[in-house]
Amino acid sequence: MASIKAGEGHRGCSSNPITLPSRVENQQSESHKPKKDTLGKFPDPMIVLPQLEHRQTIIILHGRGSYAAKFGPPLLETKVDGQTLQTVFPHAKIIFPTATKEKATIYKNPTHQWFDNWHLEDYTRTQHLMVDGLNKSCRFIHGLLEAEIEAVGKENVVLWGLSQGCATSLASLLVWDGKPFAAVVGMCGWIPFGNELVKIGRGHGDKGLEEDHDDPFALSGDEYEDPFAASDYEDEARGDPPLQAVKFLRESIEMDYKKDMVFQEIPVFLGHGAEDEKVDIKLGREAKNALDLMGTNVQMKEYEGLGHWYSEDLLRDIFNFIKEKVKVEVARE
Repeated sequence: MASIKAGEGHRGCSSNPITLPSRVENQQSESHKPKKDTLGKFPDPMIVLPQLEHRQTIIILHGRGSYAAKFGPPLLETKVDGQTLQTVFPHAKIIFPTATKEKATIYKNPTHQWFDNWHLEDYTRTQHLMVDGLNKSCRFIHGLLEAEIEAVGKENVVLWGLSQGCATSLASLLVWDGKPFAAVVGMCGWIPFGNELVKIGRGHGDKGLEEDHDDPFALSGDEYEDPFAASDYEDEARGDPPLQAVKFLRESIEMDYKKDMVFQEIPVFLGHGAEDEKVDIKLGREAKNALDLMGTNVQMKEYEGLGHWYSEDLLRDIFNFIKEKVKVEVARE
């Protein structure tokens, strides 16, 4: 079983670091389940210390209904060509955050979720459910990124997510205004407000930007305290679909306006099972399309015979992708 260890020999996030032996039991102990009194709060992340000097950090987000100590160990012990994530990246500290426990509208009961949402085949009708959770989760993930970038440098930090964890990673990427970090990885996921982002990215515009012109009570230009801030930005956004899409997303999840388009400097890899029964591969393709239209450096690979999980082939491609993007030496083959 996983054992608690003092957080020595590593930098950055320091909540409850743990070291896992080469063999990890899939059955998790009660001591590593999130506490019942954490309803609405982010539990301490599960932290796996690097085998060698800490030079990289990989942050990996679970899907809805899971939590770090349930999701992390099976991923850590999965071997690809005889190697695990830890042996391929021995300098990497691996952080498994756990989402807050909130009432899920779809289940009518509390569960660990990064944000609330309805059935994915009909998610566009209930996108308002995502707002509060996405706002809170993006801010939380940004805090982890900031701490790890400070610890090991922007070129050595990777954000990775499965399913709703992928959706949260992509949303966090698009509204990120810090330093461009190494990479983002998504498995069997989707992108929040993807249908709207694709529409805006194709130049069809954001209806929200036009509404002020039809408002009979809108202030005239000379009545604003600052006659330049809002109007200049809106004029620029109308001529720049990616900027317009980011503005739409920030407004949708109630985050402050930023002009930065840092996400365009951060490479993304998406892997999706062709037989995914929970997140239809069409949603993965929509995410790829949205990111393409927004100017993101994104690649996607589909895996025949794979459902809503990961496989050795998918992990092999992820390992190789991360090797290409991080700036410190990794394990030799």
